[in-house]
Amino acid sequence: MESISINKFISSTGFCSRRAADKLLDEGRVQINGVLAKKGNRVVDGDKVLIDGKDLKQKEEPVYIVLNKPVGITCTTDLKDKDNIIDFLDFPGRIFPVGRLDKPSQGLIILTNDGDIVNKILRAGNAHEKEYLVTVTTPITRAFLNGMAGGVPILDSMTKKCSIKQINKNNFSIILTEGMNRQIRRMCEYFDYKISRLKRTRIMHLNLDDLPIGHWRYLTDGELQKLKKSVEFSSKTAD
Repeated sequence: MESISINKFISSTGFCSRRAADKLLDEGRVQINGVLAKKGNRVVDGDKVLIDGKDLKQKEEPVYIVLNKPVGITCTTDLKDKDNIIDFLDFPGRIFPVGRLDKPSQGLIILTNDGDIVNKILRAGNAHEKEYLVTVTTPITRAFLNGMAGGVPILDSMTKKCSIKQINKNNFSIILTEGMNRQIRRMCEYFDYKISRLKRTRIMHLNLDDLPIGHWRYLTDGELQKLKKSVEFSSKTAD
């Protein structure tokens, strides 16, 4: 009988992403047939998987949402954080954010209960575009634009080359295909630029359009079909 890795199994039910499943395993919150589960364990049809002592439910109806996140909301499912995105949305069902958008930033973020699509979108190697509008406190120079576009040394690594366009004296748009922690802020800081406003306007083909700050909507059928087609041949996390 074919087996499946425990983190992939958890993700396939829509409970959370594989990365989040690995965290649950590290925290000792998962059991397989009454035995504490570890990374690398595999399950087969008929195995009983518990998370926090409760049966892992079958896959729910998939939900796909885009939110225009306000400044001050944290992209975490940790309800101990008083500003967590789950309590803010108060959605009647379990969903989780795809990636993150830091607390001082606003704009588009996807939320879903489809753990498989999360992995495909987040894999940096799949080079899915994310576009941002940025306001800085110092007038923008050609040297700054060229430096940002060519790659910046942050977090013991070099950012990938990216597309950047000046809008006016203090505003620019930038398109990234990776998602390092606080990447744009760190890139700007490298050139002694301070960000006063950062807004994500697009992920792949999904746009904010006229969605008000703090509001959310379901993906349209057309958006969802295009999203699934875009990630159809994307690599996933390792099994």
